[in-house]
Amino acid sequence: MTDAPPLVLDIDGTLTRPGGGIDPRVFEPVREWPAPVVLATGKAFPYPVALCTFMPIDERVIAENGGIAHVNDEVLVHGDRQRTTAAIEAFRDAGGDLGWGDVDLVNRWRETEVAIRLDADEALLRRVATEHGLEVVDTGYAFHLKQPEMSKGLMLERVAERMGYEPSDFVAIGDSENDVSTFERAGRSFAPANADERARAAADVVLAGAHADGTLDALDRIQS
Repeated sequence: MTDAPPLVLDIDGTLTRPGGGIDPRVFEPVREWPAPVVLATGKAFPYPVALCTFMPIDERVIAENGGIAHVNDEVLVHGDRQRTTAAIEAFRDAGGDLGWGDVDLVNRWRETEVAIRLDADEALLRRVATEHGLEVVDTGYAFHLKQPEMSKGLMLERVAERMGYEPSDFVAIGDSENDVSTFERAGRSFAPANADERARAAADVVLAGAHADGTLDALDRIQS
């Protein structure tokens, strides 16, 4: 297919199996996609870069909910980790716990935001976020404390420009509220059956298949 659109793909819940981990069935169709692919995730910057390396595809990524990206040998940074660090210190001083243990591999390489376990004190976290001019996003896998003016969708605008595309040229697939901003800018959007309510409401198409099954179905539909 020579006129395939570029893709912007979430990872967790979209390229994964229900029990977690990348579904290896997505490797070939993503690797062989005849247009550029951008991986857009809430995970720390090194994770999507590594996934691109091992697929392998070009290292076009949006990470940390739009806080940082890589495209065409350029690193784009939007978020300010100092703001979130101050808020997390206040959260801990008030008795909050990030929940990842002493060796926090979830945040060790995170540059622009902080991720907190879903069993943390949500009310306290949201109060501290408000006091520091930040917001909390629930991706279904963690709470993310970040700047309200950063999102996957806003970073897609910057990435698309450097690739010579408009955001509306992209087809987006994602499953969580942090994908809504991408859906709002992409030309077409798909949510797998496991998607949360906000993603389902924002998507053009809600698929019958969940997780990678839904994504593989979407890729077939786009090419048909």
